[in-house]
Amino acid sequence: MTNQVTRPSADTRTRLVEAARYLFWERGYAATGLAEILRRARANSGSFYHFFDSKDALLRTVLDTYLDALEPHLIAPVRAAARRPLDEVLGLLGSYRARLLDTGCTYGCPLGRLALEIDPENTPAHDRIARNFDGWKHAVADALTREGIAEPDAVATFVLTVMEGAVMQARAYRAIEPFDTCVRQLAAYLATLPRASTRRPARRPARKVTRR
Repeated sequence: MTNQVTRPSADTRTRLVEAARYLFWERGYAATGLAEILRRARANSGSFYHFFDSKDALLRTVLDTYLDALEPHLIAPVRAAARRPLDEVLGLLGSYRARLLDTGCTYGCPLGRLALEIDPENTPAHDRIARNFDGWKHAVADALTREGIAEPDAVATFVLTVMEGAVMQARAYRAIEPFDTCVRQLAAYLATLPRASTRRPARRPARKVTRR
């Protein structure tokens, strides 16, 4: 009888990625050790190294999962519930508000946190974070374009800045009021922007954000 080597299953890989995603969000990348990831994933080091060369390789995979989930899990539900394009923008911000309330205002944008924490020399990770931001901003710019707002890409960059700052302040104060104040001021600002036309322009084709 020959000995058969059992190869780790795809489910093990999924558990490793999900464990890392949670721990990187909860504790940060540097503060999360491999042993903690293995314990949460119910996996051993052999399984880990079957799928990943290093903790940094696992980080890149986690960032890829955020990019893959952006449209179906974050953008699409907000778009489906919106009655007008601007509602998509405010609804997207509202989804972050719900996360803050669900966590007692301890939620922090995982991408924003990693962007600040990851070593600037780690260009593969930062490239993936930037592509996530690009996908987010493109969805907002698409809604602003259909609303008829000029310079939608520039305004979308500002909206992202407001969102990240609002989440950060709510987390620091452990209160939703700073977030609501930021979003209220943003909504007032967006209402003052001139509309290029009363006719709704066609939706811009979705930008395919590819991995490199």
